[in-house]
Amino acid sequence: MRLSILGGRVIDPAQHLDEVLDLHVEEGRILALGKAPAGFHAEQTLQAEGLLVCPGFIDLSCHLREPGPSYKGNIVSETRAALAGGFTSVCARPDTQPPLDSAAVLRVVREKAQTAGQARVLPLGALTQNLEGQLLANMAALQGAGCVAVTNVRRPVQDNLILRRCLEYAATFDLLVIFYPEDPSLAAGGCAHEGALASQLGLTGIPETAETLAVSRDLLLIEQTGIRAHFSHLSTARAVELVREAQLRGLPVTADVALSHLLFTDATLEAFDSNYQVQPPLRSEADRMGLLRGLKEGVLTAVSSGHLPHEKAAKMAPFAAAEPGMSSLEVVVPQLLQLVADGWFGLDVLVDRLALGPAELLGLESGALLPGYAADITLIDPEASWQLDEQSCCSAGHNTPFWQQPLKGRVVATLVDGDVRYTTREQQNH
Repeated sequence: MRLSILGGRVIDPAQHLDEVLDLHVEEGRILALGKAPAGFHAEQTLQAEGLLVCPGFIDLSCHLREPGPSYKGNIVSETRAALAGGFTSVCARPDTQPPLDSAAVLRVVREKAQTAGQARVLPLGALTQNLEGQLLANMAALQGAGCVAVTNVRRPVQDNLILRRCLEYAATFDLLVIFYPEDPSLAAGGCAHEGALASQLGLTGIPETAETLAVSRDLLLIEQTGIRAHFSHLSTARAVELVREAQLRGLPVTADVALSHLLFTDATLEAFDSNYQVQPPLRSEADRMGLLRGLKEGVLTAVSSGHLPHEKAAKMAPFAAAEPGMSSLEVVVPQLLQLVADGWFGLDVLVDRLALGPAELLGLESGALLPGYAADITLIDPEASWQLDEQSCCSAGHNTPFWQQPLKGRVVATLVDGDVRYTTREQQNH
């Protein structure tokens, strides 16, 4: 299939490109930008005047809910939501039922994703067997089955010796290890940022040191074992500074932030709305500012959706008893566009942190619109007004504070390997 995207504003940080250009695709690959090559005749055209044309986005932390309880979601519903959010690839978390701790389970997930034919799924393997933190998972088999990194998510590893052995094993295969830093003893039973507001509301707090203590320990083990490491869902300004200092010392360490922590603080908890019950908890305004600065300056190289869909009943309990998590894949673009409008960073940084940063971390030939790369492309209408509701929502999870709220900026088409797999607009075909 030969396809041309005409008249769009192409934004590609990998090429320092922000220009109105045509883009041409052949056999699922980027062929050229600008003038069509001699002899090229498009079989399909997409009119992109007024649209942003970007490399397809990659989500580093997304829960697809499969295998597991289907009433919370499944691979079909959540990869469809990924496309609606502009994500052409999603990293599937391993804390499923059963966990992604064996090659057999990983193969099932990949086969189901391929059958679904929507967003590309990049599985994250479990660091330990059954995520129990005691016995090492067979990382060689996981890597052979297609996992792009290993993690124990927020499940504690029994002790530092076992964690060290896990990291040494991962280093043997040059596997990326993703940390979700949290000291389990300091976080136990907590559901809110430890501070005056949590005390006032009668909510058990999780202190900043639950994160910073874990980051400090992990950095020492990273330095000792020499692994490639990534910190996911940082929530505190101090943790960002610890990562910055490690990067300046030359450690191979990167980090990301979840969308929710760029937008909200613990002040939102006053209404006891369980849609704001997330892990790690929403922190202070000073922490939010530190995260935004870290993102702008490149200490944080990616924004993850933190997508965790739930059925309605999971959020109907009192705040402290509600299941943590927010459905967010479909609102990442309008919310980050609002941060651009607020002057925090430019569109180039937005695209970099959603596409190029994650691609470089995972060692993928994507995240850019370079000739020869897979034609994973996201088209955005920055002026579109819409709302997330029963008609527009693709995810099985409606646990989001953005439900039926006005939104500005929308993904109007998402292409994977040059195939238009999601669109909200009538496109012209030839």
